[in-house]
Amino acid sequence: MSQTDRQYDLVVWGATGFAGRLVAEYLTEQYTPDDLSLALGGRDADRLGALGTDLVDGSDEWDDLPIVIGDATEPETLREMARETRVVCTTVGPYTKYGTPLVEACIEAETEYCDLTGEVNWTREIVDQYHDAAVDADTRIVHSCGFDSVPADLGTLLAQSFATEEFGAPCTQVRIYVENTSGGVSGGTLASAAELFEAASKDPEVRKVLGNPYSLAPPGEREGVDPGEQRLPRKDPLRSSWTAPSPMAAVNERVIRRSNALLDYPWGRDFRCTEVIPTGRGLRGAATAGLVTGGLGLLTLGLSIGPTRSALKRFVFPDPGEGPSEEQMEKGHFRVRTRGRGVNEDGPFTVDAVIGADWDPGYGGTARMLGESAMCLVEDDTDSPLDGGVLTPASAIGTPLAERLRGVGFTASASVASDD
Repeated sequence: MSQTDRQYDLVVWGATGFAGRLVAEYLTEQYTPDDLSLALGGRDADRLGALGTDLVDGSDEWDDLPIVIGDATEPETLREMARETRVVCTTVGPYTKYGTPLVEACIEAETEYCDLTGEVNWTREIVDQYHDAAVDADTRIVHSCGFDSVPADLGTLLAQSFATEEFGAPCTQVRIYVENTSGGVSGGTLASAAELFEAASKDPEVRKVLGNPYSLAPPGEREGVDPGEQRLPRKDPLRSSWTAPSPMAAVNERVIRRSNALLDYPWGRDFRCTEVIPTGRGLRGAATAGLVTGGLGLLTLGLSIGPTRSALKRFVFPDPGEGPSEEQMEKGHFRVRTRGRGVNEDGPFTVDAVIGADWDPGYGGTARMLGESAMCLVEDDTDSPLDGGVLTPASAIGTPLAERLRGVGFTASASVASDD
């Protein structure tokens, strides 16, 4: 079936989950049936029907939202769904457990795909097993289209594009600063984190993937000059600030390196990237960096030990499908700065790119980032040279995603860096 014969433009898969509902709400608020043929997908017809009724009742534009039923444990239902739509936008995790059959179905049906995964081990499996098939099918499989990893990946692309245009050369290094975030965490996100640690505890190959800074690069190119994540407090080389490790660095840095490789190394093979949390100057900044590092270390240790991990899942983490309150999400905000340093014939230069918004980063912000990524695929609104493959936001979509995000209230800009 050709793309033009499909019944739907877009299916939100996992629409009754916490993140999925937010994406569906966003799309029905932002777009009309004249813009988009939308369906809600999942395995529970009653819950999907109730969600559709809620969304229609709260809208002046939507009179009907069809539902599509399927189950990750029944691959044929996923194939049927994929054949009915041009794009699948999925929030169903942990992707290590539930994601692979849907990727297979989308490639087989030549249906575009985007998700929210931050599970590096699963992304590596999909890269190794399905990239070539997706290229052959001219089908884009786009991972990490939420807070992992749009601000870091797209921010790097904006910084590099600005540097090349303004200074005639790319940045040889970038540092991503998670400057200001406030928001809650859902049970699904924490379940994915626990799943990753459990996989690492059982499988030495997973540990190798997590230990290699270039593990998401194409086969044969999984080594380089970049040492990987910052693990201790450090005085920053590009700013007058102390910094602590970022819990998202293990995902975001690898995604950025994959973008560079997929785009044929426009930033050079010696390009380096690091994501950190700035904690301020002087003794107070150093002490805060130490506290953040220690807290992250304790969480990592707890998730690495089986009994502790089980206790956290049972007694501390919210259940999958649960998340922050509406009030928490409304009060949330985030700002991620990408600072790049390069050299041209006139000497060194420094640029900044900033992506941020006044929404909870993991949910209000992520719903919009994922929703607009899906719309870029629906409308083929990209400036990417790539027609298919297992891709990243920067390599699959590029700067049109930044334009769309600006249009719905995000900051997404690049400039010459100011002193700080």
